[in-house]
Amino acid sequence: MRIEKSRLAAGAVVAALLAGTTACTSGGEPAARARPAAAPACGNGVYTWSDVDRRSVLTGVAEKQTLGEGGGALTHEVRPLRTPRVAVDFDRGPRIDAKAVLRSLGARTGDVGADGDATGFTDVHRPAPDPRTGGTEMEGAGTFVTYSWVEQVVADFQYTCGSGERSTGRATSWVVDGSGVLECSVPVEGAKEGDPALAAARFSCGPHAPAAAPGEGRPVRRASS
Repeated sequence: MRIEKSRLAAGAVVAALLAGTTACTSGGEPAARARPAAAPACGNGVYTWSDVDRRSVLTGVAEKQTLGEGGGALTHEVRPLRTPRVAVDFDRGPRIDAKAVLRSLGARTGDVGADGDATGFTDVHRPAPDPRTGGTEMEGAGTFVTYSWVEQVVADFQYTCGSGERSTGRATSWVVDGSGVLECSVPVEGAKEGDPALAAARFSCGPHAPAAAPGEGRPVRRASS
């Protein structure tokens, strides 16, 4: 490897030496330069939470698959639709510790215990669950759809620092992930608007399929972790 060195003109060297003398003490040691004081931390504050929302959201869905009378394995892979995340988005004010914000939200919703155990609720590096499921075996005939979901928690916050400054933003996390299987020709038992099963049915079975409408019917097969 070739290394090139640049040469300073004599005048530049002298100027640099002269400039350096202003930063030395009489003993030849560099003088300590004064640094601006660090801004005080935004601590000893109070959280105010609003618009706290908890709901199950669809994260992935497979194409519908029709099986004959003998049933069989569902082999269509679940395709990701939404990636769950753990995050704090600030609108304005000082940036405070995201983990502390999420811990406060978890205490507000009951997802963080009194001992501070968060089980991933406050971990902004928490990986999203894999929406893919193993080969589910169905015993009877029908047109089936496999889907995945999470229980998501979202809320807006205002944090008033001890100094009186305010930070505002939105915190997001999730607490449960699971999967389900529905049959397109049968309404999902107890399904209401916003249920991930309805969203999955509308996506893969079609908006006019019986499973795409709220109503009484066959229970959806769910597995949560």
